Amino acid sequence: MKPDSIPSIAIAAAMALGQAGCTGLTKRLAKTDSTEQEMTFSEDVAFLKRHVEVITLGQGAGQPQVAVVPAYQGRVMTSTVGGGEAPSHGWINYDLIASGKTGPHINAFGGEDRFWLGPEGGQFSIFFKKGDSFDLEHWQTPALIDTVPYKVTAKSDSEVTFRHEAKIKNYSDTEFGMRIDRTVRLFDRSKVGELLGTELPEGVRVVCYETENVLTNTGETAWTKQGGLLSIWILGMYKHSERTTVLVPYVEGDEAKLGPIVNADYFGTVPPDRLKAADGVIRFSGDGQYRSKIGLTPQRAKPILGSYDATRQLLTLVQYTKPEGATDYVNSMWELQDEPFKGDVVNSYNDGPPSPGAKPLGPFYELESSSPALALKPGESATHIHRTLHLQGDEATVRQLGKTVLGAIE
Repeated sequence: MKPDSIPSIAIAAAMALGQAGCTGLTKRLAKTDSTEQEMTFSEDVAFLKRHVEVITLGQGAGQPQVAVVPAYQGRVMTSTVGGGEAPSHGWINYDLIASGKTGPHINAFGGEDRFWLGPEGGQFSIFFKKGDSFDLEHWQTPALIDTVPYKVTAKSDSEVTFRHEAKIKNYSDTEFGMRIDRTVRLFDRSKVGELLGTELPEGVRVVCYETENVLTNTGETAWTKQGGLLSIWILGMYKHSERTTVLVPYVEGDEAKLGPIVNADYFGTVPPDRLKAADGVIRFSGDGQYRSKIGLTPQRAKPILGSYDATRQLLTLVQYTKPEGATDYVNSMWELQDEPFKGDVVNSYNDGPPSPGAKPLGPFYELESSSPALALKPGESATHIHRTLHLQGDEATVRQLGKTVLGAIE
């Protein structure tokens, strides 16, 4: 299977939008790139509230909290393990948001958990119109996953639910009528041990939330492979550091039977000091200094991945829905494809300059998960859950927890 070739162009477009917002620098909190890394949760929320409505889940001083923005498709923008004065973990595009502008192609507002749909490229793409060339000029992120607000249908201190209904056509001119129901749910500490399958040590602070993403076929015809299928795609953007390592457990076994361990040719070969696979764990740099991306097929992926930031003693974990036996995942390569349902299940992206001396989009790094390709009959629904945990505490304790859950740390 050929890995996707799209992100180099997609990120270039996003970069252009981020840089276009530089005129809004006077509106922001006079923070430099380096100090933005150390923003507290309350500072990030205060900035966001200057521009959009923010729903904050979690109550009580020093307690875990999550910030959600309805205008950005119910996106989780950031979170904290310990109240407003604790560090904020999500990457936020201050310049673009402060500019108050939107542009063509994509609006990269940032956020730890954003709802997207695939595929991005190919004959079943929803980012290209029928007959268009697969190039940046014609590439357009659909408004329903970029600029359209989602309606709040229910809200409590720990949960908020959104709904959006839309129609969209793919490159093959197949129309999809759909309803999106998205719930952001914050868990309390007592639930974390159960979700991790191991006891949470005393002294480790945690924020744990999930998004439950339901896609329903509201049209009159079934979604088929012949006309093209959609997938639910969740992407999280996090603050990088020079000592952040992405950790992706994988299924070990013969490549002749399972295929390559990792797809890593999105932007060309990743240097060996930035990507290693051994003993069932892939280690990939999340330092925000070298643009690169990896992905795993359903034969290799496990339903968990994460990262460890040694500068903050921060362990980040992502759990997601991976149906047993599912093998069809959409392919987003920017070309007419021989294998449109041989895509990746999980991905990680590390931002960096697209060329020597150029400005990166963030920088940041990403953890992503996708549902299988969804062959839904009229009225039928599919659900994809993407769960995020940030854990901070004593270095030795957090590192041991990472080894227990992911199989390695750094």
